[in-house]
Amino acid sequence: MPVITPQLVSLDRPLGATKDDVIRTIAGLVAQAGRASDADALATDVLAREALTPTGMGGGIAIPHAKTAAVTEPGLFFARLAPTVDFGAPDGPADILFMILAPEGAADTHLQVLSRLAGSLVDDEFTAALRSASTPEEVVALVDAAVADREEAAATVAADARSLVAVTACPTGIAHTYMAADALKAAGDRAGVRVTVETQGSAGSKPLDPAIIAAAEAVIFAVDVDVRDKGRFAGKPVVQVPVKKGIDEADALVVRALAAANDPSAPRVAGGAAAASAAPAANESFGALLKRVLLTGVSYMIPFVAGGGLLLALGFLMGGFEIAFGSDVPGQNVAQFTALNFQLWNLPPEGFLYYLGCVAFTIGGASMAFLVPALAGYIAYGLADRPGIAPGFVAGSIAGFMGAGFLGGIVGGLLAGVVARWMGTWNVPRWLAGLMPVVLIPLLASIVASGLMVLVLGGPIAALSTGLGDFLNSLTGTGVVLLGVILGAMMAIDLGGPINKVAYSFAVANLANGSPDNPGPWMIMAAVMAAGMVPPLAMALATVLDRRLFSAAERENGKAAWLLGASFISEGAIPFAAADPLRVIGASIVGAAATGAISMAAGVTSQAPHGGIFVFFAIGNIAMFIVAIAVGVIITALLVIALKRWVRRTPIAVEERELATV
Repeated sequence: MPVITPQLVSLDRPLGATKDDVIRTIAGLVAQAGRASDADALATDVLAREALTPTGMGGGIAIPHAKTAAVTEPGLFFARLAPTVDFGAPDGPADILFMILAPEGAADTHLQVLSRLAGSLVDDEFTAALRSASTPEEVVALVDAAVADREEAAATVAADARSLVAVTACPTGIAHTYMAADALKAAGDRAGVRVTVETQGSAGSKPLDPAIIAAAEAVIFAVDVDVRDKGRFAGKPVVQVPVKKGIDEADALVVRALAAANDPSAPRVAGGAAAASAAPAANESFGALLKRVLLTGVSYMIPFVAGGGLLLALGFLMGGFEIAFGSDVPGQNVAQFTALNFQLWNLPPEGFLYYLGCVAFTIGGASMAFLVPALAGYIAYGLADRPGIAPGFVAGSIAGFMGAGFLGGIVGGLLAGVVARWMGTWNVPRWLAGLMPVVLIPLLASIVASGLMVLVLGGPIAALSTGLGDFLNSLTGTGVVLLGVILGAMMAIDLGGPINKVAYSFAVANLANGSPDNPGPWMIMAAVMAAGMVPPLAMALATVLDRRLFSAAERENGKAAWLLGASFISEGAIPFAAADPLRVIGASIVGAAATGAISMAAGVTSQAPHGGIFVFFAIGNIAMFIVAIAVGVIITALLVIALKRWVRRTPIAVEERELATV
């Protein structure tokens, strides 16, 4: 079946005033043309993809797309929009639209045809011809010719030309990936440079020939996701940017890559013996670098904390709080474990349950012991790649030994990463290069970072951590409520982003210090978890209370948000915030802050670091935990509805458009 037919072309017909309306109208036309089995499902899937990243490409072009089971035959729908419609491009609304129709499990050949068309959209002559076409048949002929030309096109660059390699990748791998690839190839042709691109997209990824990589002077990563098998490019000068810059700034990227090839100090791809230091993204500021490496450490730390914290809570549930104290219980004494292992079947039921509690508590404690080392190790990894892991873990362990805790882990990880990254820039003889990442860097970076922690930094940081803990434990009355307000607002302000992670990390780092006599850390954990549950639950409730204010895609997201919120996954509110950030996030901050205040004031505690309502057994004063969440959810839901109804900056027709595009 042809990729495009006259039935899949719309010229200057009003398809709707908003992005949502246009996509729904086109979905209906696609279904009428026999390319989709369910117009509503197609529209929902395309709008869900749209909520992740706007598909307005600039230059008046939009390329909404999705891989969906609702599409029965792959293809393209072309629309010349009148009036123009905002698809989120920075330079204004779009007048040309291609909806890429990709069924789940489509053959690679079909997706490759679609990708070739996507690449043609960077050709000014092609888009000008589309704008002047007078009939659907003329559009079909233009598209067919563009696809055929790209199939027949061959590199015309001289064999002795300079060469670069590139990787392009976007989250869905349908459009941006291939547009960036074609833009970079075209930029290389204009510069007389051979640019060979590996597209890591939905049409599959054909790895670059190792010989081509070896001959390349530098590499360009135009990606929004991790590059697969990055070690193949180890040691190459690198320029790394988001995938859209690969489309919009292709000529500049080629120039920058050529300059990097001639610059011994340029960032290089990490991996193997050839390079030991991580290559930062191009033009990455110090603040962006610091945020990236801290979030890397937190993201790797969380699994240790989540699993370990839940095991500790289960241990307390089955064995009681006494298993955490004294040396005469299995949880603190290996000999007790060994002796009881041979008597399990003779234990009474309560003894067996107590024994299982000790087992859970011991395993959970072992997992929690990795909290600071894992944080430090992967902060160092974010700075220096694999050579940073060992010195980072060692520095984190020393921070724990010195009593420097969470703050010490951050400092130790940064020290280890900086030293390892610096050592990776050393110009050493070839015979020594192989030993650098596996022996010398871990050894010397561990000595420097851990030595500084022991000799200079560990004591002051430990004193600071102790003072901070004492201050928090001394809070009563208004101070406790204010802390709950601050932590609650932080959990909602960026929905799983850096500020959210700071509040969460602060809570989990102190969780192990909680006890019946010192419930402060458990109270903080409960407030953070309750507040983090509010935004997704509130958005789910709002879609039920006033469906008309939300698009079909948002109403579908609302159904999933019930479970995500109940599980303490704040990111469940992101699709709503992406479509309407000011009103959704503003309302969420108010509700989450109220929840944090109520939880702290009521003395709610949580011994589990994650799980939401499903770890009810680890929550003290569960009734007030639920009340605090309910109050925050109701406040946020009613506030976001009120803001969407009555906070308008423009006439109603434009405001309805904003509901889909803000």
